[in-house]
Amino acid sequence: MSMPKGDKDAEGPHLQDTLDTVEQYETYEDYLDSQVTATDMYYLEDEDLARQLVELGYRGSGDTLQRDEFYARKKSLRDRATQKSNAPKQLASAGKNVDSSPFLHALANREELVRNGKLTSIIFIRDKNSKGQEVSGYIDFAQRLKTENFEPYFDKKKKLMPKPSDLSYYNWETQTTTSTSTPNFQVIADSEAGLLFKNKRDRKVINVDPKVPPGDNTTRIEVKSLEYMQVVIYDHMTRRKG
Repeated sequence: MSMPKGDKDAEGPHLQDTLDTVEQYETYEDYLDSQVTATDMYYLEDEDLARQLVELGYRGSGDTLQRDEFYARKKSLRDRATQKSNAPKQLASAGKNVDSSPFLHALANREELVRNGKLTSIIFIRDKNSKGQEVSGYIDFAQRLKTENFEPYFDKKKKLMPKPSDLSYYNWETQTTTSTSTPNFQVIADSEAGLLFKNKRDRKVINVDPKVPPGDNTTRIEVKSLEYMQVVIYDHMTRRKG
C-alpha cells in the first residue's frame, strides 16, 4: 500500500519540527516534563510516573522520542553547529580585481596562507593620513584580517593605513608613537638593535632594520606602489615542531 501524498510531503517539515523541539531542551527529562500537564500531576502526584507515561506515549503528544533517539538528535545538532563554525570562510580577496595594484595583489596572494596560520606577515606602511600628516607603522596582517572586513580594501573603497592599535605607529608631525603587541607578535624595543618583533609561535625574532638580515625564516619584500609613499612586507614562515 503506497503512502498518501500528503503524508510524504509532510515528512520533511515534521523532522525539522522534531529537531527544533530537541534543541529547546537541555536534558531528556526536561523534554518529558514539557509534556506533563498540571492535570497529570494532580491525578498522578508523582513526577517520575508522569514522565514514564509520557515516554511510553500515554501522555503528551503520543509521538514521544525515546531517550537514545533524543540524545542522538542532540548530538546531530551539535555536529551541524561545529561543521558550520569550522566551515572555511570565503577570502575577502576572492573575485576582486587587484591586478592594477601591486600592494593589493601582494595582500591577496598572502591572504589564504595568513588566515590558515601557515604564514605571518608584518606590513610596513608610510604615507599621509586624511589630515595630510605623514604617518608610518607596522601592521600584523593576520590580526587585521581577524578583526576587520577586508573586502572594502580589496574593492579599493578604503585605504589600509597604520593605526595606534597596530604593532607600531608613528605620526611624524605630532610625534605621537605607540607600540602594541598582538596575539602573533611581541614588540621589543632594543636600545641597540632598534625595533624588533618576536613571533609568539616559534619565538623567532624579526628585525625590520633594512641594513641587516630580517631573521630566520623571514623575507623582506619592498612593494612598489603608486598608492603609498613606502610599503614593505616581512613574511615569516612558522614551522611546527616534529
